[in-house]
Amino acid sequence: QNFCKAYLPRSEHSIEKMGKGGESAVVTPATGTTTGRETMAKNTQKYTWGEVKKHCTPQDAWIVYAGKVYDVSNWYEHPGGAVIFTHAGDDMTDIFAAFHAPGSMNLMKKFLIGEIVQDSVPKDAQQLAFEKGYRDLRAKMVMMGLFKSNKLFYAYKCISNMCLWGLAVGMVAYSDNVFVNIAAALLMGLFFQQCGWLAHDFLHHQVFKQRKYGDLAGYYWGNLMQGYSVQWWKNKHNGHHAVPNLHSTSAVSQDGDPDIDTMPALAWSLKQAQSYRELSGDGKDSATTKFLIRNQAIFYFPILLLARLSWLNESFKIAYGLGAATENAKMEMEIKGLQYPFLEKAGIALHYVWVLAFVSGFGRFSPLYGFMLFMIMTCSCGLLLALVFGLGHNGMATYDAETRPDFWKLQVTTTRNVTGGHGIPQAFVDWFCGGLQYQVDHHLFPTLPRHSLKKAHALVASFCKEWGVKYHEADMVDGTMEVLQHLKSVSDEFVIDFVKDGPTM
Repeated sequence: QNFCKAYLPRSEHSIEKMGKGGESAVVTPATGTTTGRETMAKNTQKYTWGEVKKHCTPQDAWIVYAGKVYDVSNWYEHPGGAVIFTHAGDDMTDIFAAFHAPGSMNLMKKFLIGEIVQDSVPKDAQQLAFEKGYRDLRAKMVMMGLFKSNKLFYAYKCISNMCLWGLAVGMVAYSDNVFVNIAAALLMGLFFQQCGWLAHDFLHHQVFKQRKYGDLAGYYWGNLMQGYSVQWWKNKHNGHHAVPNLHSTSAVSQDGDPDIDTMPALAWSLKQAQSYRELSGDGKDSATTKFLIRNQAIFYFPILLLARLSWLNESFKIAYGLGAATENAKMEMEIKGLQYPFLEKAGIALHYVWVLAFVSGFGRFSPLYGFMLFMIMTCSCGLLLALVFGLGHNGMATYDAETRPDFWKLQVTTTRNVTGGHGIPQAFVDWFCGGLQYQVDHHLFPTLPRHSLKKAHALVASFCKEWGVKYHEADMVDGTMEVLQHLKSVSDEFVIDFVKDGPTM
């Protein structure tokens, strides 16, 4: 039986104060359920796994860390946002360690309500040994100093990336040749892509121990140089890391991976392809959905070309309070708001100021010519960014949100590493992908600096071999073909399914 309460908007609940912690939840002897409030003296209360699983909504959220139970109900003020609710009613030990700096659990003490009854946890001895092995590996990597960033490496990456920007600007400022200007726009698209990797590293706090410094660097490379909202990115990307390639339980729920929430344009499984049926009055697929899914392998690259336009739009809406793409982001904005309102708004405004100067040739080019340059740099960036994203996860295993495997297996089986091959040297892959060629290793250890990923990969590969866990690697050509073949496979399943159901068009 599923005891988890149906999700309702916050306004439809009686609002308790966030993270009741030790003030909430004692066992009522008559019913065996948790009600009322209690003081911190009761935080040694024992809870079964079945009891924890009942508290799995944002308004009633219990999480487990290292055998202890925490009540984080309504804690929308969580520094990382609403991502904390992706593990409501579940064990967050490993995902918490992956996201947070050492010592962060000290901030959770006020939410402690008790301990889990270990005998009630549905894990056998082999699974427990596997999880201990992974945690020991992480501790070993810490002792090896792999989580310490090399500031000179990141200084080089920042300076070299600004050289791309300067070269592109110079090509427009000092030339009216159409081919030089188009080359400059393409170079600016590449610059945007590389900005994405730098913002990604800083906002994953791979570089600075003081997280506010990473955030500030993120606003430079994200808002100012890319036009992307840091707040929008954090909400979307943190959710992706917590639940990669997980399908939401329904078309209107928010418990899946936002990065594969691509319906009706792209479907990554037959279940996802069918998910829009519940939104239609007759419970059937619309003609538009049928057409898009049937041809999704053909539309894949054109969609990637337009991806940056969507990201710019969503970033602008978040920064200026004009809406949000998901209920998760909308609720976070309404309750928590922007972490740095001035930096969000000013960064994006200044981004469009310098972009307008660039595409207008600093006042020399016609509006139509400038629009052409804008679309070239915008579409090329979307393609270059999304190509790497697609290689990282698309075409890999997908799961239903309610049946996800353990942390390690989830991250490894939903992720693909990218290698050199088909004439593409590994050195180019390393630069072009910005560290995400080691996507498996990055997902297991997201705060690990980019320059440590190669060493980490050797350890991860050895650990996977020892425990019989398979991870996947492919070069850029084979990986892209795998993505297209997967899309075609889903299309074929979808066509067969709706043909069986009767008349289709």
